[in-house]
Amino acid sequence: MKIRKLFNIYFVLRTLRLRLFPRYRPTETRLLSKRIRLVDAASFLSAYEEIFGNESYKFPCGNKEPHIIDCGANIGLSIIYFKRLYPESKIIAFEPDPKVFEALNHNINTFEFKDVALIQKGVWNTETTLPFFSEGADAGRITAVNDSQNIIKIQTTRLRDYLDRRVDLLKIDIEGAETVVLEDCRDNLKNVQNIFVEYHSFKGQQQTLHTILDILAKADFRYYIRQIRTDITHPFIARDVGSGMDLQLNIYAFRL
Repeated sequence: MKIRKLFNIYFVLRTLRLRLFPRYRPTETRLLSKRIRLVDAASFLSAYEEIFGNESYKFPCGNKEPHIIDCGANIGLSIIYFKRLYPESKIIAFEPDPKVFEALNHNINTFEFKDVALIQKGVWNTETTLPFFSEGADAGRITAVNDSQNIIKIQTTRLRDYLDRRVDLLKIDIEGAETVVLEDCRDNLKNVQNIFVEYHSFKGQQQTLHTILDILAKADFRYYIRQIRTDITHPFIARDVGSGMDLQLNIYAFRL
């Protein structure tokens, strides 16, 4: 009992340190008895609560070796969660931001996972080079019209080329590129059993939620939608939820 109490105190103090840590500055912390690298303390705490606290990526699978594709792996928390859920899973993960990828690669190597392929590219509808806004945390994206700082070049790959076999879970969290990618993949979604999509609606740009839902419906998925932030009290008056977006949704698509 005393050991548990001491652990809880240690966890609270460690969390408090991260909450007070300056944004967008690299640091380290312990996760599941391993020391991992962070690129931003605030985004780590948010992702940790969502992934490990709420288990937002939990999915059923009769196969003990599920094939998972993780688009937008960031520093690897989702991969760590998937490997705890299914230790023998086989994972392909994409992360284009070089600074974030460095932390991702370190963290996955620290856990000594097998069958995890890390690819330093963004997913898109073609293989090319694109300008990319390196936000410094978990909101990096292919550049929008108003992006003018922290712009780098990234390599992209075509996601549909990885969907030619059964995929037990496809996770897509790519900060606004999800519609373009899903439109290109629509013919291969028949091979996917479960899809997680984080939908991003940027102010001043056409909303494409209807396109995504139409693609999923025509691929014979049912879907469930959860709003990420619910702090908009008067949406007719104020709709900004942050980072230039007026709507963020988690879309879970699955086969019955």
